[in-house]
Amino acid sequence: MLRRVLYIDLGKNESFVEERHDLFEEWLGGTGVATQLLLEECPKGADPLSPEAPIIFSIGPLNALFPAMTKTVATFKSPLNDELGESYAGGRLAMAMRFAGHESIVIRGAAESPCYISIRNDDVKIKDATSIWGIPATVVGYILRDVETGVGRRSIIRIGPAGERRVKYAGVVADTYRHFGRLGLGAAFGSKNLKAIVISGTEDVELPDPKRYRKIYNKLYRTVVQTDAMEKYHDIGTPININVLNQLKGLPTRNFQESSFEDAEKISGEVLADNYLFRRVSCAHCPIGCIHIGMLKTSFSRQHEFEIRKISYDFELIYALGSNLGVSSPEGMLELIEACERQGLDAISTGVVLAWATEALDRGLINLEDTSGIPLQWNDVDGYLKAIDNIVKMPNEFYSALAEGVEQASEKYGGQEFAMALGKNEVPGYHTGPASIVGLTVGVRHSHLDNAGYSIDQKAAKKNLSPEEMVDAIIKEDDSRGVYNSLVGCLFARGVYSTENIIEALGSVGIEKTEEELEILGRKIFDEKYRFKRREGFDLEKSRIPHRFYETVSTMGMVDPETIETMMEIYRKRRGW
Repeated sequence: MLRRVLYIDLGKNESFVEERHDLFEEWLGGTGVATQLLLEECPKGADPLSPEAPIIFSIGPLNALFPAMTKTVATFKSPLNDELGESYAGGRLAMAMRFAGHESIVIRGAAESPCYISIRNDDVKIKDATSIWGIPATVVGYILRDVETGVGRRSIIRIGPAGERRVKYAGVVADTYRHFGRLGLGAAFGSKNLKAIVISGTEDVELPDPKRYRKIYNKLYRTVVQTDAMEKYHDIGTPININVLNQLKGLPTRNFQESSFEDAEKISGEVLADNYLFRRVSCAHCPIGCIHIGMLKTSFSRQHEFEIRKISYDFELIYALGSNLGVSSPEGMLELIEACERQGLDAISTGVVLAWATEALDRGLINLEDTSGIPLQWNDVDGYLKAIDNIVKMPNEFYSALAEGVEQASEKYGGQEFAMALGKNEVPGYHTGPASIVGLTVGVRHSHLDNAGYSIDQKAAKKNLSPEEMVDAIIKEDDSRGVYNSLVGCLFARGVYSTENIIEALGSVGIEKTEEELEILGRKIFDEKYRFKRREGFDLEKSRIPHRFYETVSTMGMVDPETIETMMEIYRKRRGW
């Protein structure tokens, strides 16, 4: 198997390929390799939006070869929190990189004018994108697919106006319905004048032992499609958690002022599936179809003429732009999701920013002059749609502050006690208890997907786990996901890819690992990420935890600040810090 890194310098308009067997042999692939490339390529203290700050994409040894091994990882210096930026997307990108023959791509420098990158095998071109600069992210893919080759083995990733204008939580849309959402990769693209990347390939993958590969492939495929391991993701999908968390008092509502939403049923996964679900789609080489596409029908004339918009939705988007804004209608919530898609904004961050702004206006910290006359109020979809446009256009000082993220906005205008960010990253949709809060605080990208602290809380609610046991569970997940994200697999399939199955799958492609070696690798990857975080100024001791977490009942009841302090101290000791 090739171990190639493609380097592209936008400033010099050149590219070259290096074989990096040493890098992949030690760090496996995916996030392990991408972290090392970031440490190599990003100068200490670099401005995240400067030409010196690189963008790195990486896949793992199982991508495009096994079911649900569908993700690509991007690493960069985050413009949102000025330290480790790491984001994942599905779609077709991992497959396209595999068949183009590149396991990692490093993008350096910045172009003088808008451009996009076209990659087909070893043929790399930097092309003019002036005509598509300013075009919504939802439209760019339709334009580029007509001018670029590679149908069937092609991926198109792109930014919208938010990335171009460097909103610090702008994302990158991957193949229409998937995203590199978190921590501002879209702004990093915009800073390089990079509108899109189109990648396709025709290379084959040679396997050292096809018989061994076929055996483990068939085993994993049967587990995916013939058991209930991933069934829930096909049926209702992650939106099934809306009603579940609402009943558990773990669903953030109106900026975490409550933990249950009286109108949760109206925007639940069940209601969306019954009344709005249009189709399901899959990432390349996944049979599940977990991507749920809603159909929004709106009239544009009195003669019964309608526009049909197809909008992907999942739990996090429904939380951020639904319950957290008090939005009670599926149509309104879908409109807000589409507005974020069009602009190329991370929906989680956008929802949290708007929720803080709504409460700040209600408390008198800001006024209608700041909001350009928009009376931000819970459940006011029209007002929120206008505010989303203003976040991107930045017509005044207030919206410019909102474009910096909730941490920066609250530092300027006040209200940090209800500015819901951890590690300067706007929080996801869980108020389940202390494990979620600690997990988001210590996680390498301050994401619920670092260690699933919310799941640990739910287990603790059923079985009385001690602070030590919860911390141990967080650490175990942090480390094991370092390995899994080096493969790079969909986290929905973690139940399928047991350690035993991972070892068998790796062996079938010529990589022999033991369980102990994988455990050690997971810890090393976590430590390397923290090496970058600390190098760029992250200090866990100074992490801010919004007081709102202690004011609202959670799944585990009221959270005590002393419990969080105790768990943080245990965590530091367990890590040897």
